[in-house]
Amino acid sequence: MQQDELAQLLRGADEVLVEQDLIKKLAEKRPLRVKAGFDPTAPDLHLGHTVLINKLKQFQDFGHEVLFLIGDFTGMIGDPTGKNVTRKPLSREDVLANAQTYQQQIFKILDPDKTQVMFNSTWLNAMSPADLIQLAAKHTVARMLERDDFSKRFKSGQPIAIHEFLYPLIQGYDSVAMKSDVELGGTDQKFNLLVGRQLQEVFGQKPQVVITMPILEGLDGVQKMSKSLNNYIGIADGADDMFGKIMSISDELMWRYFELLSFRPMAEINQWAKNCGHGENPRNYKVKLAQEIIERFHDAGAAVKALENFEARFQRGAMPDEMEELELKIAGDRYGIANILKDAGLTASTSEAIRMINQGAVKIDGEKVSDAKLEIAVGAEHIYQVGKRKFARVKLM
Repeated sequence: MQQDELAQLLRGADEVLVEQDLIKKLAEKRPLRVKAGFDPTAPDLHLGHTVLINKLKQFQDFGHEVLFLIGDFTGMIGDPTGKNVTRKPLSREDVLANAQTYQQQIFKILDPDKTQVMFNSTWLNAMSPADLIQLAAKHTVARMLERDDFSKRFKSGQPIAIHEFLYPLIQGYDSVAMKSDVELGGTDQKFNLLVGRQLQEVFGQKPQVVITMPILEGLDGVQKMSKSLNNYIGIADGADDMFGKIMSISDELMWRYFELLSFRPMAEINQWAKNCGHGENPRNYKVKLAQEIIERFHDAGAAVKALENFEARFQRGAMPDEMEELELKIAGDRYGIANILKDAGLTASTSEAIRMINQGAVKIDGEKVSDAKLEIAVGAEHIYQVGKRKFARVKLM
């Protein structure tokens, strides 16, 4: 096994359980069965989901078998991970519709000829009540309550439904049914992935290696990327929208996106970071990141056009080469546009800011703002313009 192969496979990983086991499996010189599961709980994937899919591609590029598991059965239960209340299950119709969308989207990254798409209903629908009881007998309530979210809910007197205890067991049994050598998941899935290791040993299989990947922060740089928080970049977004969103992230967050989303060598990325440390404008590399992502989910022509459109929007706004740069410290997670304009000195008051927005005289990154109630997430950095001559680059802290 080459050291560069191991380094590439572990790039960006948060934890490997157990790394020595992975080294031994790779030394067997056979294609490993590498699994990642996705419950189809929403119709569209965003870049946060692709952290795992990118890792699958890296294994695939080294000749390993990629098993993309769609949890159509578990999706109807509802993953309780990180929830402080019982999660409502999805309908069968919702799950199947979302699963179909997932299959269309993942092959923008993975090679369809080298990817096995599997559905856990294949083996879980065949389970009898007696089978499920026997599976439940292989884990204890005490072990379940070691999980942080269950423990907190139990101590605070919040209800935990029995089916939520079954979710980690069923997810773990997927690894038995699929005979996986490696399973990938987010850091929030660690408990569930380790249940898979334990059940494989109970069923006489070699335990899988668990690789946990970080949860990708959204555009705000603080909370995880999520459609519900409106801080996401959807892989089905238009090229111009995708470009603008990537250009809006902070310079610090850009390097994390490079590590987890880019397929460029880390040596090259590290050199770019050094260049910025010596005074080069990070914007130059943010453009490279945006174009790489757009080329992946659209094509090379769309990436070039998105850059042209982005630069044209700034030129139309006649933005100056130099402008005031501010960091505004806010108390919450989001801050109203009128307050930002006032605090940045672009308007004398919030009422003036609202009036200027209603007159169509306010732009963010060259785009006209029409919603006077717009809120900007903490961590975001944008260029704000009022009228033709007032500009400021503002980052919310």
